[in-house]
Amino acid sequence: MTIWLGQLVSTTGSYMTEFAIELWTWELTGSATALALAAFFAQLPRIPVTLVAGILVDRINRKLLMMLGDAIAALSTLAILLLYATDSLHIWHIYLISAVNGGFAQVQSLAYSTSLALIVPQQHYTRASSMDSIVHYGSAIVAPALAGLLYPVIGLVGIALIDLMTFAMAIATLLSISIPQPQPLTHQPVKSFAALASTLWQDMTFGVHYIWTHASLRALLGVTLLFWFAHDLGGAIYHPMLLARTNSDAAVLGSIASAAGIGGVTGGIVLSISGGPKRRVHGMLLGFIGAGLSKIVVGLGRSPVVWLPAQFCSSLNFPLLGSSETAIWMTQIAPDIQGRVFAANSLGLQVVSAIATLIAGPLGDRVFEPAMQSNSQLASLFSPIVGTGAGSGMALLYIMTSVGLLIVGISGYALPKLQQVEEGHPAQPNDVSS
Repeated sequence: MTIWLGQLVSTTGSYMTEFAIELWTWELTGSATALALAAFFAQLPRIPVTLVAGILVDRINRKLLMMLGDAIAALSTLAILLLYATDSLHIWHIYLISAVNGGFAQVQSLAYSTSLALIVPQQHYTRASSMDSIVHYGSAIVAPALAGLLYPVIGLVGIALIDLMTFAMAIATLLSISIPQPQPLTHQPVKSFAALASTLWQDMTFGVHYIWTHASLRALLGVTLLFWFAHDLGGAIYHPMLLARTNSDAAVLGSIASAAGIGGVTGGIVLSISGGPKRRVHGMLLGFIGAGLSKIVVGLGRSPVVWLPAQFCSSLNFPLLGSSETAIWMTQIAPDIQGRVFAANSLGLQVVSAIATLIAGPLGDRVFEPAMQSNSQLASLFSPIVGTGAGSGMALLYIMTSVGLLIVGISGYALPKLQQVEEGHPAQPNDVSS
């Protein structure tokens, strides 16, 4: 609870800054590609960092790694604050700072997720993971509304100052508590640089090898990769689509984000109380299906009357799907190897997310938007559904990615290995030869 409260406050401040930066970027460029590139550069360094993050988390004090992530995020916010205050902030600064912050955030996230198994009993894994969802969605309720209200008054500088204060609170809460560590790994003494390189390579590839040699885990990873590729492809053009359809109305964007937060918190509270479904794989797949259906409605909508309830319903599913998936990994992977195995899982997700965010902006700006605002066959076929005005092309792309989420969820029920993923007991490190 102590960690949770600190991260809730810190994440709220971070989301306020992210929202203000998105508004500043859209005002400056009016480009979906510019917004998508910011997300891409935040994802890009996570890929190489993930290769060593699992090794670090299994060997270094996880509490220190979590504090380091908060400290780097605070320095990133301070850099943006100083650049903006001196009228020196440019788009490339946002990309660079996003990259630095993203790399350290990956280590922090992995340290946090692997600590849960040592803090809470196994029967409460889903509850604990759902509390993490409440951090995200609870912040999403307050942050966009506050940022949208305060941005015209105190600007990016004032919001960044608030963010810095929340980081101080997060670090203070971490200092006040003790986080258990797994049993230290033991290795034979390294006698040469070649032996050191070989040991490092074995550690870096251990997680990938472990997942690959367990068919059910391989199926789990494959399904989640497909889901998050489609999700992040649509997510990268989500805000530009809404801004284009509302003539850059920050208040509408903020209210929709708050509706998403309310939906996510509602879902998280329900899971925290109920503990989630006994068959976690069913919870994950039902969440995939519910998210896909809701997001299709979001893409079809053209006003807040449709967007608000649809986004609420969409976010309602993510604590269910995310907590169910996380609990499966936690129960099937022994604590002393979770860092490396979770890192392998995260590496795959980061790669597909980076690819999705990289191609989303150009697809929206250069393919779908021009096509839907012309006399093309695509426009004649889909204009009755999404219209032909600004944002209609991105809406069509968003609907297509949402249908993809629905298909992935339904297809998961046809995969026997995925349905068997919870039947085994947590494997130990010596189950797989190095």
